[in-house]
Amino acid sequence: MSSKASAAMPGVQGVNKSRLFWLGVLALFTAASSLGIRGAIASGLKAEWIDPIAPLQAGELLAAALGAAFLSFAITVFVASTLLDQIGMKRCLLGAGLCFVLGPLAIVFAGDLATGMNIYHFVWFGMLVSGIGWGLTEAAINPLTAQLYPEDTTHRLNVLHAWFPGGIIVGGLAGFFLADTLPWQGIMALVLIPAIATIVIAATTTFPPALREETGVGFGEMLGEVFRRPSFFIWFGAMFLTAASELAPGQWIDVALSNRVGMRGILLLVYVNALMFVFRHFAGRLANKISNPGLLWVSSLLAAVGLFMLSQAQSPIAAIIASTVWGLGVCVMWPTMLASVAERYPRGGSWAMGLVGSAGAMASFFVLPQLGAMFDEAKIEFAGGPAAFASLTGAAKLAVEDAAASLSFQRLAILPLILLAVFGVIWLRERGKSRAQLAGEAA
Repeated sequence: MSSKASAAMPGVQGVNKSRLFWLGVLALFTAASSLGIRGAIASGLKAEWIDPIAPLQAGELLAAALGAAFLSFAITVFVASTLLDQIGMKRCLLGAGLCFVLGPLAIVFAGDLATGMNIYHFVWFGMLVSGIGWGLTEAAINPLTAQLYPEDTTHRLNVLHAWFPGGIIVGGLAGFFLADTLPWQGIMALVLIPAIATIVIAATTTFPPALREETGVGFGEMLGEVFRRPSFFIWFGAMFLTAASELAPGQWIDVALSNRVGMRGILLLVYVNALMFVFRHFAGRLANKISNPGLLWVSSLLAAVGLFMLSQAQSPIAAIIASTVWGLGVCVMWPTMLASVAERYPRGGSWAMGLVGSAGAMASFFVLPQLGAMFDEAKIEFAGGPAAFASLTGAAKLAVEDAAASLSFQRLAILPLILLAVFGVIWLRERGKSRAQLAGEAA
């Protein structure tokens, strides 16, 4: 750490930075493995509990349940980031671990606790609680990492968030390889292992002083940093679209693509997250060469092309190629967006980072049900009406659902196209300012 950084954050010198960083990794890994497992068991949950209750709306109901985690994540990360100095990072991570225990348990035992539509309500609630744990995690670990490593924020946040796809890989592979060994409820319960470890380690770790004590920046100044600079809300809106381009397709891919491409969609998700795990370790260095907006522009282009290719894929090879393009596009979006806000609005502190994090989560909450609704509407239209769809079976039903899945991914590709314009303008504007500054210094 540079002397300047050390002077700015004296409290971090008295703590075990490595232990804290890896605790953040574990908590994020737990949130991600839960997300990956939920995506992996979604088809089984839908077939066992939702299809018998509401066959015509099953896709929308399932997407709404999966999206509940993003709703609670959005609200939690906003509230917890606002009150982080009062709550404390330690309590946030302890609460996150508790939610990672209670949420999966509610999903696992929903069928034993209720009947009919009430089973769905328990599943929805379990997803909601899991999202609260994710929100508490992000509210704590992002500002904690920025506090621990102020001189290398972009790189460290990308390394930290490399373990988000790492968790999805583990969760997705568990869902795939254990499908014939365990019921989907047993696979969901595996999340309890890292959840309990998070609670134990957080309870026995010393944390640095609150950010407000370190920087002297009060909450009013954090608000002022945001509201006095309207450009912040451009980043807020961009976060909505980047997250919708990454997280929503990830949760929907197993349900929508497995039949059409001839392989389990969860394997595509695992493969994409393996790409993310590797490339997030290098994203900070790449951003230093072309700037954060430049990196995000390239990412948006690849994401748009990849989503369109996924909508057209009809074979495992085509799906893998499309997933590669999409995965390379979205792999650095989330941590690079957080780092961009941390660097451009430093006095916004945890609140600014939490606000853009909540925007990302709200995107998935709104977009996932829309994906499900588009899928349901399209399958009914392609079948020739509700009665016609209800009468379909076997290959005919699969063909209709495959066409509907293609349409849903095709429409989703519009979102990163919008980002091309946003990041393109920011990139050109910042390059112009940089050149003008260099010219002034030379003169």
